[in-house]
Amino acid sequence: MKYLASLVLLISVASCDYFKKPQAPKAIARVGEAYLYEEEIENLVPKGTSDKDSVAIIRAFVDRWATQKILLNAAEVNLSESRQEEFNQLIEQYKTDLFTNAYLEDMVIRKIDTVVTEEQIVAFYDKNKQLFKNANELVKLRYINLVKENPKFDKIKAKFSSFTTQDKKELNEMSIQFKSYAFNDSVWVDVNQVYEKLPFINADNKDQYIADGINFQHPDSTTVWLVKVKQVMPKDSPTPLQFIKPTIRQVIINNRKLELVKTLEKEITEDAIKNKDYEIYK
Repeated sequence: MKYLASLVLLISVASCDYFKKPQAPKAIARVGEAYLYEEEIENLVPKGTSDKDSVAIIRAFVDRWATQKILLNAAEVNLSESRQEEFNQLIEQYKTDLFTNAYLEDMVIRKIDTVVTEEQIVAFYDKNKQLFKNANELVKLRYINLVKENPKFDKIKAKFSSFTTQDKKELNEMSIQFKSYAFNDSVWVDVNQVYEKLPFINADNKDQYIADGINFQHPDSTTVWLVKVKQVMPKDSPTPLQFIKPTIRQVIINNRKLELVKTLEKEITEDAIKNKDYEIYK
């Protein structure tokens, strides 16, 4: 009997807890029929914020919430029905676009082929070469900037000028002595990058320093620049493939995305027709 009584008491207590109504969320502000609840500002204040700043942050948030609600209520009362209908349609369209674009984007990410071969890049370039024009001059060059007192200056200058495979190797080994340098003169660079790397050259004097085959040295207060300009490609000439490979690769992938979106939209619509989720009544 004692066991039975204890069991009944336990069930009674548990039943009371089970059927108790959940505690209603605590409101901290009201505008008309709209309420702002405590749980909505739980993570508003960063940890470690002082009490004074915490109060200011919460008050500013509450005031902003209230102002928006008051203005919304006023707009719903004072704007014409036609304008409200227009805005509601825009809201619905925005919601549709937001959801459908997010869904399609997720599907595209899972299905898109992002591998672009060298052959595909070359084919795209050959087909669209006329669309690619240099916005600025492109330059192939090499340079070294070193202190004037470098005891191996003549040796460095000679190797920089001849620039055989062995010379390049030895210059790389000596590069710790240089203030700055660039040896890859087979790569096209925008002339604006030249201005950044070689600060004595600018748009006003570039014709003095940037020309096919020019080889010169330029002293400044403490250093000497050794520069060899291998080739210059004028502005508005066809952009070299090497210079725009990354751009072409991205264009190809973007085109694939557009085609994939069209395919997905068509397949989804066809499936809906097949499953009789989409019908046109005549």
